[in-house]
Amino acid sequence: MRVLGRMILVVAVVATGQVVTPAFASEATVAVAPARVGFAELTELVVRRIEVGDRVAASKYFSGRPVDDPVREQQILTAVRAEAIELGIDPEETADFFRAQIEASKVVQRGLLKRWAAHPDEVPTTGPDLDAVRRELDQLTTDLLAELVVVDQLRNARPHCQIELLLATIPAAAPLDRLHRKAFKVGTETIC
Repeated sequence: MRVLGRMILVVAVVATGQVVTPAFASEATVAVAPARVGFAELTELVVRRIEVGDRVAASKYFSGRPVDDPVREQQILTAVRAEAIELGIDPEETADFFRAQIEASKVVQRGLLKRWAAHPDEVPTTGPDLDAVRRELDQLTTDLLAELVVVDQLRNARPHCQIELLLATIPAAAPLDRLHRKAFKVGTETIC
């Protein structure tokens, strides 16, 4: 019965991501750490990266730089491919994911620049230093790569991946406005 109780607990932990204590479980059995499942952390990081796009847009508005920066984009994709190999995850899937993050940021930037052109009263008063914003994006890249390692097997488990992604995207997208939800959709489309 003790082995069966541990197996049930492990199944419950894996299925729900929370510790479930059956009536017959011992204290030693309950000490099992819950396994985190799902895409909640990954989608939150995607949202954070999309929100940084607001500051990128403001910086580019005031500096006159274009939204597209093919040299920087290629540098990012080359770096994440190399890092993916080091981390043991698929480099092309990783590059596809980050290409989607770049495109999501462009959705925000273009949308805000268009809005500000139509409504000059909504233009921010200053633009942040783009190098400082890029350092924040670099940290988010590191965080996203780490999370891709955590969810790697789930990403390849279809249809479970789509179900878990739906469960994570609904609450993550809820507070976003229409523009940022559009970007979020772009940023999450390569997860599964």
